[in-house]
Amino acid sequence: MSSAKLIINNQEINLPIISGTEDEKGIDITQLRKQTGHITYDPGYANTGSCASKITFIDGEKGILRYRGYPIENLAGKVKFTDVSYLLLYGELPNKEVKSIFSKKLRQHANIHEDMKRFFDGFPLNAHPMATLSSMVTALSAFSPDASENDDEAINDTMIKILAKVKTIAAYSYRKYRGLPFIYPNPDLNYVENFLHMMFSDSQEDFHADPILVDALDLLLILHADHEQNCSTSTVRMAGSSLSNIFGAVSSGISALWGPLHGGANQAVLEMLKKIKEDNGDYKKYIKLAKSKDSTFRLMGFGHRVYKNYDPRAKLIKAVADNVLSKLNINDPLLDIAKELELAALEDEYFIARRLYPNVDFYSGIIYRAMGIPTNMFTVMFALGRLPGWLAHWNEMIHSEDFRINRPRQIYQGSTKR
Repeated sequence: MSSAKLIINNQEINLPIISGTEDEKGIDITQLRKQTGHITYDPGYANTGSCASKITFIDGEKGILRYRGYPIENLAGKVKFTDVSYLLLYGELPNKEVKSIFSKKLRQHANIHEDMKRFFDGFPLNAHPMATLSSMVTALSAFSPDASENDDEAINDTMIKILAKVKTIAAYSYRKYRGLPFIYPNPDLNYVENFLHMMFSDSQEDFHADPILVDALDLLLILHADHEQNCSTSTVRMAGSSLSNIFGAVSSGISALWGPLHGGANQAVLEMLKKIKEDNGDYKKYIKLAKSKDSTFRLMGFGHRVYKNYDPRAKLIKAVADNVLSKLNINDPLLDIAKELELAALEDEYFIARRLYPNVDFYSGIIYRAMGIPTNMFTVMFALGRLPGWLAHWNEMIHSEDFRINRPRQIYQGSTKR
């Protein structure tokens, strides 16, 4: 095994080099503090590998995203979100028989306990749906006494129940926000159809059952299903490492996702486009502001912490946006502004040099807006998509041979003894 040499105060130590299956390289520093008394300093963990995982691979330089080895382009639009959920949880795409059993269980567990419906009465009408979602997911643990069992069968049942019930809670959160009565799940519908049914089936507009919209939402959920060790997934692993129950870990992930720098980014994109529209649609003005050192304005939906190339999800979602708006016969000026911004940024040397390409958040808000989903539900939709990834990472972590409670260190810079 190759190693890296580190010299500290004339003390020389060798640190093993570990490799991933895609030839990713990492320096194993697990013995660093024990041997030298030193730790590494890495704000934001940008250069720190917190775990070894078999779930998702990203190559930000080449714009590659793969779930369990499958390129995202080979999954999105080719299989259903529930198939991808199974893939993330168990490592393989389900065959016809397994798919039938898995889908049946998701339908069976879609309802929440009737007593839980009364919890919604405690939230004000203007409560943000993410606050409701996080609280209700935590409350699920009170209605799942068997969730503390550690055998694989009990864990699998719990993960399926969460996957089934969270979409119901998400739909009920929307209904509560709008002051509308709850709509029970329909066991004859698939996962995405059922969600749209619980959201909109009593609406005067009947387009939500249109296969184009169902497929569009299914694809959006697939594109958000996992993204390696992002902020919310790392939070789920962090919380779960204390052996808190799985509901608490997922709820912590929801809270982390809520931030505008993470799951709230597509909402920020839409607000930016509205601002430009109100300013006579002068997108060129805002491109200049984004390039100016004296301006605090930034183009939302461009660039990514990991991708230094075109986000592969953005390429897929752009075509879906065009398709949905065409189907609904919507002439959305925000989409026109978005296209102009994208074109200008892709041709501008400033953005090219900095590799600031459109990311998945750039178009997703436009699609949700067209489907009648309010802005404050955008992050809930993200959470619904990311849920199988959170569950997969939690499950992988608790079964890991290297499992231990997460405990980062720090460099203390406060007062000395006084």
